[in-house]
Order: sequence, then C-alpha cells, then structure tokens
Amino acid sequence: MNEPQPWHLRWKSATVQGRSTSYGEAGEGTPFVFLHGWGLRDRTYQRALNRVARLGVRVLAPSLPAFGGTAALPQQRFDLDGYAEWVADFLHTVGVDGEYYLGGHSFGGGVAIKQAHVSGEKCRLLVLINSIGGAVWKTDEGQSRWLSDRPIWDWGIHFPQDIVTRRLLSKVVPVILQDAARNIVRDPVAFWKVATIARTANLLDELEDLRLRGLPVVVMWGNEDKILPAASLDAIVEAVGREAEVIAGSHSWLLEDPDRFGAMMTNAFALVRTVGAHAVA
Repeated sequence: MNEPQPWHLRWKSATVQGRSTSYGEAGEGTPFVFLHGWGLRDRTYQRALNRVARLGVRVLAPSLPAFGGTAALPQQRFDLDGYAEWVADFLHTVGVDGEYYLGGHSFGGGVAIKQAHVSGEKCRLLVLINSIGGAVWKTDEGQSRWLSDRPIWDWGIHFPQDIVTRRLLSKVVPVILQDAARNIVRDPVAFWKVATIARTANLLDELEDLRLRGLPVVVMWGNEDKILPAASLDAIVEAVGREAEVIAGSHSWLLEDPDRFGAMMTNAFALVRTVGAHAVA
C-alpha cells in the first residue's frame, strides 16, 4: 500500500471546549490555520488545501462549531467572539502555541478577523477569501446601506446564481449541497443562527486596528460573487489599506480552481516571509 503524501490532508479528531471536532492536517512548517465558510466543513476544501500544504506550511483545517459534526457553541457564546475563542482553544489543543498564519473563507474569514484581532503578535499573516465583515451593501438605486439591512429574499435570489455556474456544477456544487444538507440535519437552529451572524457582521473597526498594528492582510476576491456585494469588498479594502487580489470566479472560486488558490497563497506566504510580519504598510 502506498503511503499518503505529506501534503495530503489527514483527518484527525480533538476535543476542544469539551466538544469533539474533526480537522485536517498536512505539511510541515509554520502553521496555517484555515477556517471554512458557512454550511461547509474541514473536508470541503481538501483539494485547495492540499496545494497549500506543498508550500512549506503545516495546514490545520478544523470543522467549526455547528458544522461537520462539531457541536454548536453554547448560547451565551454564540457569536464571532465565541468562535474566535474556540479557535484559540483549538490551536492550543493541537500544539500551536507560537506564531502562525491564519486564513478564512466567507464566514470563516469573519472568524479569522476576530481571532487575528485578539491574538496579539502570534498571528503573522491574515488571508481573507471573499470574507464577511465589510458590512456595506448598495441597493439597485446605488444607495449605500448596511449589509444587515439587505432583505433575506435578496440573499435567496443571489445564492443559487452564485453556485450554479458552469465551472462549479460538475464537481463543486454536489459537495457544497451535501455538506450543507448534513449540517442542517444535525442542527438546523445553529445552522441558521450562524447565517444571521454572517449577514450582520461588521468587522471594519477590527480590520482598521489590524492595519494600524502593521499585520499583513491579503484580501482575495472572486469578482463574480453574487452572495457578498462589491461594496463590501470596497469597505474591507479601505479598512486594511491594501488592494485586493481579484480573480475571475464565484464566491467559492477556490473550490473550483484549487491550483489558482495555491498559486495565490504562494505569493501571500512570500510576502510575509520576505518583508516580515509587521513591515507591510
């Protein structure tokens, strides 16, 4: 039997805050902690993260509470602060007590922003992929509004348009729908509570503070995103003071093009390794 390659994710389990959680791990080097999007889980991003594990980092990809079989957070901690605290405890559990890189997609990006904000000097790089937190939405008339004011029906119209694309249909959509269905069945209340957190998240103050600290923040964005509006990206870019890396693709472009994601992560790691964690304006 062939031994698995060191850059192929291996699935493990750990107990964090009294809850069993699964996580993927691969590679060696500085830990890169990747946080998945709403409705998904650790294994959804396997192809993309296998590419990243080749880049000289130790990839760690947990299933966040309420997803992938990890029990939901308790009611009093069911918010982004509670998720960030859970990530900190996960890192300690798996032996990450020093410096690390952090990344997140969509809802996971919001959790990553919160975690980076409270981690002090330990987080050396933050990578946001079509992340929540920009908080801004424009109506059809061009009026700027808070994203929390966006009607639920408007989200519902655009979500199918985002995932039902020619690139996504053959391989990615079945995985997304399967993961989402499993998570709904396990805990439908928590599933929708997380959606509300994602829809109302305003993390612009945290992002501006990270900019003032000098933390390198790399923003990646699929320009065909129908779930998060371009105005939200503009607000994030303004807050971090750094232009986004914009590519052709949907909200979940890294699932449809894992090779492109790997190439972009190569540049992100090179940035922090070359100029240092706190020397990027």
